Amino acid sequence: MASSPLIGKLEFDVEIDATPEQFYHMWAHRPHHVHHTSYEKVQGCDLHEGEFGKPGVIICWKYVHDGKAKIAKQVVEKIDDENKLIIFKMLEGDLMEEYKTFVITLQTFPKNDGKGCIARWTLEYEMLHEGIGHPESLRQFFIDLTGDMGVHLVKEK
Repeated sequence: MASSPLIGKLEFDVEIDATPEQFYHMWAHRPHHVHHTSYEKVQGCDLHEGEFGKPGVIICWKYVHDGKAKIAKQVVEKIDDENKLIIFKMLEGDLMEEYKTFVITLQTFPKNDGKGCIARWTLEYEMLHEGIGHPESLRQFFIDLTGDMGVHLVKEK
C-alpha cells in the first residue's frame, strides 16, 4: 500500500523526575486521577465501560486544548505492565472531526542516570482531508501535561 499524505506520525520524548513506574501507573491504572496533576489542561476522565487498568476499558476525557473545552472518548487497546506501554485509540470526540483515525501510544523508560524517566509519546493518525494540519499543538499539550504530571508525582512519593 502506498503511503498517503493524509497519514502521519509524531513521536517525541519528555524527560521528567518521576519514575517510569509512577508515570505509567497513573495513565494505565489511575487515569481518573490525571486531572489532579494538571487541572487547567485535564478536567476529568470518566469510566464508560470496563475497568480502569484493563485492556478494552472505554474512557472519556474532558480537557482544554487550544483554549477550548473538548472531549475524547477512547478505548485502551493495550496495557503492558512489563514494558510500561499503553495504547489509546480514539472512538469519538473533537479530534475525530479532523481525523479518520487517531492512536496515542505512551511508553516510559528509565533515564540513563537512573533518576526520573523518559515518557515517549507516539501520535499516529489519518487526516480526513489535506486541509487538516498535523497535530503539532496537541504534541505541545502532551509535553506540557507530562511536565505538570512529573512535578506532581515527585511530590506524591
